[in-house]
Amino acid sequence: MSNGAKSAVDMIAGMEKQERILVIDFGSQVSHLICRRVREAGVYCELRSCLLKLDDVTSFHPNGIILSGGPHSVYDKEAPHLSKEIWNHIDEKKLPVFGICYGQQEMCHFLGGKVEPGVKREFGHAELLIREDVAHLSADGTKKIKGRSPIFEGISTERVPVWMSHGDKVTQIPSGFTSIAYTSNTEYAAIEDQTRHFYGVQFHPEVTHTPSGATMIKNFVLKVVGCKGEWNMHDFCQKQIDIIMNKLEDKYVVGAVSGGVDSSVAAALVHKAIGDRFRPFMVDTGLLRKDEAKIVKERLEKHIPGMKLKVLDASGDFYKELSGVMEPEKKRKIIGRLFVEAFEKAVSEMGLPHERCLLLQGTLYPDVIESTSYKGPSSVIKTHHNVGGLPDRMKMEVIEPLRLLFKDEVRALGNELGLPVTSVMRHPFPGPGLGIRIIGEVTKESADTLSLADDIYIEELRKNGHYDKIGQAFAVLLPTVRSVGVMGDHRTYENVCVLRAVTTTDFMTADWYDMPHDVLAKISNRIINEVKGINRVCYDVSSKPPATIEWE
Repeated sequence: MSNGAKSAVDMIAGMEKQERILVIDFGSQVSHLICRRVREAGVYCELRSCLLKLDDVTSFHPNGIILSGGPHSVYDKEAPHLSKEIWNHIDEKKLPVFGICYGQQEMCHFLGGKVEPGVKREFGHAELLIREDVAHLSADGTKKIKGRSPIFEGISTERVPVWMSHGDKVTQIPSGFTSIAYTSNTEYAAIEDQTRHFYGVQFHPEVTHTPSGATMIKNFVLKVVGCKGEWNMHDFCQKQIDIIMNKLEDKYVVGAVSGGVDSSVAAALVHKAIGDRFRPFMVDTGLLRKDEAKIVKERLEKHIPGMKLKVLDASGDFYKELSGVMEPEKKRKIIGRLFVEAFEKAVSEMGLPHERCLLLQGTLYPDVIESTSYKGPSSVIKTHHNVGGLPDRMKMEVIEPLRLLFKDEVRALGNELGLPVTSVMRHPFPGPGLGIRIIGEVTKESADTLSLADDIYIEELRKNGHYDKIGQAFAVLLPTVRSVGVMGDHRTYENVCVLRAVTTTDFMTADWYDMPHDVLAKISNRIINEVKGINRVCYDVSSKPPATIEWE
């Protein structure tokens, strides 16, 4: 069983009666957005690979299933498909199914319909025309009535803007299905078999380019599946505390705390559950923000009463081993290894045997999703610092209470735990820290230079009222790129600093922040005048995708 499946089983052990939707991923780049829409409707859900087994479905106990889009054609030799056993289980349990794009085609393909290449591909905006004369049974099942599908309830117009992204399309629907909406190019843009509670759409309701899409997904979850939409952070918090207590027995939890939103919320949750049996520590890698170790210790000990945070200075080890290393993945692995070694040292100094310790990690759901795909490990974009286990020699179980939450949900949990805004709304900071924001070799000099530039940047964003409008902002140092400049009567040949700021809700996708020019000018002027070694400042205007948020 995968780590994600194990995590789900652990969670479900504490919430057997909770409603849940299973989202099955066929490789779409926006499958995670389906999960966001379902959770926004107040129903818990998880994303799983389409190669999942029947046991994975039955152990999750879904009330309904959503099939995502994907890049394949259903008739391709290598196309992914749900197993026949899962389809039989869906029939047996009468589980409602909502197929999106490839998911609709997969459903029709399996049930005897026909999918073919479209004469005209459809990418981008399209106008969906909702049929108003679809025959349905009345709520009490006694008579036939005509109207629109329950999927479109609450949508005021007959013509709805949607986002299309397909080359293939359904050309013949299976027996029992009917068309409930169409476009000028696609007769079966939305279909249903109301008897079996099967629905399908050729467009993508999960993206913001389909303005009424969230309503459609909510209608499926609440009106078709019949969920009540009662999932909330208060219940999640209590159930996670119960799970932590069940796993604990006579053990302790040790955790490396960075002071970011994820680790702060995770620390507050575990401390609430077990008090002083939680032993937090902070590794000062020398790659933190300016004065970070001191500030974090004071802030967390104030905000989480009774918690004592031990700080371990390991900066010398990190600078030594990163000397001369240029390649990003190699840097990440060195930082990861040294972090584990510092962790081992911290646990040893606590006098706790490894076999009596659980390790707290602040892994989030986007980390899990980006590190896997429906074929298993995805092509590596970058190694996620928070995803993965410990070396075999440590024999320590990992506990990840935030593993199934998106960033905004973690913040909601932080509010539930009583953490202040300064902790809950803080911008993310990566595990490898400044090590992946210094492009090229990492030295103490370059880390000090970047931390000072970054501090000025964040200070000005706060001062000018932009910090809370931005999902993440940071500075990047390019020591391998030298820039010619003039200061006074002297020619300079120094480093380039790049400023990055993005807006995002889930950190899976992000747009660059349109910073006012006068604010940029002030930040640039301060950095160049106050940070020795930088004579040029640039602003990054790339979105994710195709770029990542971090540079390395």
